[in-house]
Amino acid sequence: MSEPIPFTEVGILKRHPENPLLTREDVDYPCSLLFNAGIAKFQGRYVMVFRNDFGPVNRKEYVDRGFEGTNLGLAFSPDGVHWDVEPKPCITLEKARQLIAPLMPGKNPDTELRRFYDPRLTVIDGRLYMCFAVDTANGLRGGIAVTDDLDNWEVLSASVPDNRNMVLFPEKIGDRYVRLERPVDTAGGNNLNDNSARMWMSYSPDLHHWGFSQHILANSDIPFANCKIGPGAPPIRTAKGWLTTFHAVWRDNERGRNGWEKTWPKVYQAGLMLLDLESPWKLIGFCDQPLLAPTAWYETGNDVPEGNSFDGFREDVIFPGGMLLEDDGEVKIYYGAADTVECLATAHVDDLLSLCKPV
Repeated sequence: MSEPIPFTEVGILKRHPENPLLTREDVDYPCSLLFNAGIAKFQGRYVMVFRNDFGPVNRKEYVDRGFEGTNLGLAFSPDGVHWDVEPKPCITLEKARQLIAPLMPGKNPDTELRRFYDPRLTVIDGRLYMCFAVDTANGLRGGIAVTDDLDNWEVLSASVPDNRNMVLFPEKIGDRYVRLERPVDTAGGNNLNDNSARMWMSYSPDLHHWGFSQHILANSDIPFANCKIGPGAPPIRTAKGWLTTFHAVWRDNERGRNGWEKTWPKVYQAGLMLLDLESPWKLIGFCDQPLLAPTAWYETGNDVPEGNSFDGFREDVIFPGGMLLEDDGEVKIYYGAADTVECLATAHVDDLLSLCKPV
């Protein structure tokens, strides 16, 4: 059982009563954990691309053999709440290797690319873009792909290591595309120094070439983070600025076991900030409490209802991956919980903006 979390959320968001909205039981192909999805409204319906880790289905199997692999699943919804999962993954590791091969000339994609995961979706000018992460033999890279039909994808760019958690703004700003990202230092190989993780912003004229990078936020700026931070869901435009979520991690090495792993000392929370509309590298509003902190049973692994088979892989984890502004002002925030399931919380946009105090 996990320990109480050290921070209290602001209490504005309402968790959907049908949470978790998607679990591995909703998937017809091998699925252990379904989480960290990207969500968008595209061609008249809600679209979700989710990360699917497959292999073991409980702690003992995980300890014995670990995960077999990761692919991306696809689901559709008429209302953003009730989802139908397609009968097969939309991007397998094999397909990902084919897609990214043109960006790795001289490399064998079968040995170079090891995992393709953590999708984030943004619609720009009627096309659906997906930011993603890839583990390679030579570091962790973030990339961008585009599709017009959710079947045929083109990978446009991939960063140098180590850069991930990329999200695109839904429109050009000053004739340039803009993305938030989380570059990190490495302590040799793929061992990341969590305390070095900061949020940056980069610009591009064409989604292929990126530069004019600006620092946005560090964990030292966040009262409820003493470890890594980074982007969450793609930002949404409001009259007062770009409303933007981020993930913030608090580490306590005394927490011990939480979930399937031998130790899991981290608590993942969702934060909220406001960026300037014309100069989005300017932080103009900030909420000094977590927007969402793990409290529900499907986030903490505590007090699971009788008869429910929920078994959280990494307990006390909330990771926002999608944020949609509806016509009536409701904001839907989709998030992965316990690195195991996909959930939804909602609030009115005006209430969220009121949380972002001027800085």
